[in-house]
Amino acid sequence: MPTRLTPILALAAALILPAHAAKPFQGPDLSGVYDCTGQDAKEGPYTAVVTMALEKSQSVGAYGSYAFKMDVPDFGTYLGQAVATGSHIAITFALTDPSTKDYGTGLGTVSVRKGKASFQKFYYEAEFKGGNHGFERCVRR
Repeated sequence: MPTRLTPILALAAALILPAHAAKPFQGPDLSGVYDCTGQDAKEGPYTAVVTMALEKSQSVGAYGSYAFKMDVPDFGTYLGQAVATGSHIAITFALTDPSTKDYGTGLGTVSVRKGKASFQKFYYEAEFKGGNHGFERCVRR
């Protein structure tokens, strides 16, 4: 059942959201190539190369949107998206071979020191080999 507050909240959202969405991206640009080391619960230790590219038209204020690609030698390529703000990053990814059900979501912490970005990530894959998780550390070249 609607309340008197519902129209007021809708009007407030309409007034606030467009102004927020119009702000140009002002966060740190995490674009680049990263060297990564990881520990996967099912596959063990691994190395990877991650490439992230800022999607400027989809980045607003402090929020950055990125195309994500991870190449794991002798295993395959994962494609996905990342969003970041401040020291937080979230990543979705999927192996290009869908038959493996090797896809998931990662949550990480970003740091930028002397212009060199890095992130540490925990990831979860609900369907890969009955469920899986892992940790990864990536440093921009």
